Amino acid sequence: MAPMYADQKPKRVGLIGTGWYGKSDLFRLIQVAPVEVVSLCDVDKTMLQKAAETTATRQLSKKTPRMYSDYRKMLAEKDLDLVLIATPDHWHALTMIEAVKSGVDVYCQKPISVDVVEGQAMLAAARKYNRVVQIGTQRRSTPHLIEARENIVKQGKLGKVALVETYCYYHMRATANPPDTAPPENLDYDFWTGPAPMRPYNKLVHPRSWRAFNEYGNGIMGDMCVHMLDMVRWMLDLGWPKRISSDGGIWMDKASKANIPDTQTATFEFDDLQVIWQHRSWGAAPDPKYPWGATIYGEKGTLKASVNSYDFIPNGKGESVHKDVVYELEQYPIDKVEPELEKHVAPAIRGHMKDLLNAIENRSKPVADIEQGYISTASCIMANMSMRLGRSLTWDAAKQQIVGDQEANRLLRRPYRAPWQHPEPNRV
Repeated sequence: MAPMYADQKPKRVGLIGTGWYGKSDLFRLIQVAPVEVVSLCDVDKTMLQKAAETTATRQLSKKTPRMYSDYRKMLAEKDLDLVLIATPDHWHALTMIEAVKSGVDVYCQKPISVDVVEGQAMLAAARKYNRVVQIGTQRRSTPHLIEARENIVKQGKLGKVALVETYCYYHMRATANPPDTAPPENLDYDFWTGPAPMRPYNKLVHPRSWRAFNEYGNGIMGDMCVHMLDMVRWMLDLGWPKRISSDGGIWMDKASKANIPDTQTATFEFDDLQVIWQHRSWGAAPDPKYPWGATIYGEKGTLKASVNSYDFIPNGKGESVHKDVVYELEQYPIDKVEPELEKHVAPAIRGHMKDLLNAIENRSKPVADIEQGYISTASCIMANMSMRLGRSLTWDAAKQQIVGDQEANRLLRRPYRAPWQHPEPNRV
């Protein structure tokens, strides 16, 4: 398949965070546009070197990108058009804000931030520097879900919707309890920790299992609910929830070193509509075909939607509709052999990258604009806050604060470890 935008000058691209999804995002971008990957950045020297070698084989020029251990030095070169950010969550805010300040457009993985004020500062920076920022909530670019939105939801086949259930029953929470050790020589663990609290190094933390710790993210709520809440908001044209409540904890797996909940429910209240979230990292899924997804209940029918498929079931007369994910393996055969690639998600990432490139060309908002990412991310963060505080939170979207709850409002901003400084929306 010929690359899109072949008549355009190749965009110069950099990647911050060269792990699993960083490479997945970068290599999908290479598949749809004639980009030149100029630079890569990571605090893990081994991971960085391997990513550079693989990138050289994947891009048309066959050039090996320059390698950096400090994102600030990479961005200071001022030789990039687009930066992809795929660091752990606790590094999204500082890297994204520095990137837009340097004059580049950005693709940033979800969730956008670990606390709400970080997200406010990221949105303010994107707007101040007039940068296009696409968030990796790629359900908005998943072909079969676009079809469900257009052909089922927008055609009124659900009728009035008053309840949505979202859920994840993957056994994805780390269950091991290995001893703390010295960090490996290839990893700058102090820089990796950055603004987060300093924990003793543990092999669970890097690579991949850092989501098991609240110090670096928002657990399964921040990882998996943000996708489904964002998908539902996009499908049903929802803005901010008015009230958020949540309960949960470590109720099953008390032996693991992980400190995130293994069981949690949350309710996001909109006008005449509730979106309920539930995750369990244990036990069976109620519907084995939908272990992670959303069930949208309407007066005329029900829509089940996930990364793998959708099912529309009408109430009474009418035809049911089932569609599966489209893989595109023949158009992009390298997908068949790329290590760790989620093959069923690759078409969505490519679509997301095409949408980003179109927004950059037109200086418009992409489908997963930073503001939409902020709303979905902040909503999930506040669900965790509600669980921690033991009470529901009422959100004032106009004032961007929680109504009548000073303690909760203080939690919108987490402490930063020195010398890193917490970004503020009025000082970006």
